[in-house]
Amino acid sequence: MKKTGKLAAIPKWLWLLFSFIVAMILWYLLSLNPQTARSFPNVVLTLESIKTMMDRGVFFTDITSSLISVSVGFLLGFVLSLPTAILMAWYAPVRNIIEPWIQFIRNIPPLAYVPLVVISAGVGRKPQIIVITIATFLIMTVTIYQGVVNVDETLIKAARVLGATDRDIFFRVIAPATLPFIITAIRLGSSTALTTLIAAESTGAVAGLGMRIRSLNNSFESAPMLMYIIIIGIIGMLVEKLVKYLERRFTSWQEKREV
Repeated sequence: MKKTGKLAAIPKWLWLLFSFIVAMILWYLLSLNPQTARSFPNVVLTLESIKTMMDRGVFFTDITSSLISVSVGFLLGFVLSLPTAILMAWYAPVRNIIEPWIQFIRNIPPLAYVPLVVISAGVGRKPQIIVITIATFLIMTVTIYQGVVNVDETLIKAARVLGATDRDIFFRVIAPATLPFIITAIRLGSSTALTTLIAAESTGAVAGLGMRIRSLNNSFESAPMLMYIIIIGIIGMLVEKLVKYLERRFTSWQEKREV
């Protein structure tokens, strides 16, 4: 559906600029209100906190540590979820065994089983990666599974009639049809990895964005804490831009409603 009218003629970058200005005004008002000023220090103080954390020698270390944990956990979750989702959709016995446990575990907040992971894996980066892997594996498995089971059965039957093997059906029918769901799974998995970061880094981490936010909270340093929260949001936006690029690159054939 194509938009018409004067509002549709306004370029997207202008809407983004307007949105940014409104957000800055709201932030400024919150910094003036006595009830919210402690939680939302003004923009200048928040930006100056970057230098404060750099002087402490932890700023880049925290970002690097979190990116490593998130990246490795996400990649492991994706590598495990892809074959699991396909096997669940293709073979009923596998689905009957695995699906109930996936539905059970994915309703449990990661923070609940972090202590158990620490007891088994110790402290440091290893439990962080395990927690992020579990969280991303669950959400991506469900998403990819839905993509496989939603493949048009007529296409599969037609391929069998034409003599296609299971291998041919998978690579020429199921894989292309499921690709948009895989891209969606990547989007959801990357978001889940970031939102699980706080819980993952409560495992005795010595560095990381999530660990530093908890540390700053204990010392009531709201300016650097707010800046670290903003950094997590910026990382999430950059990842979303990358996923959208991959979506345009690999699923350009897919018809979409114009918005």
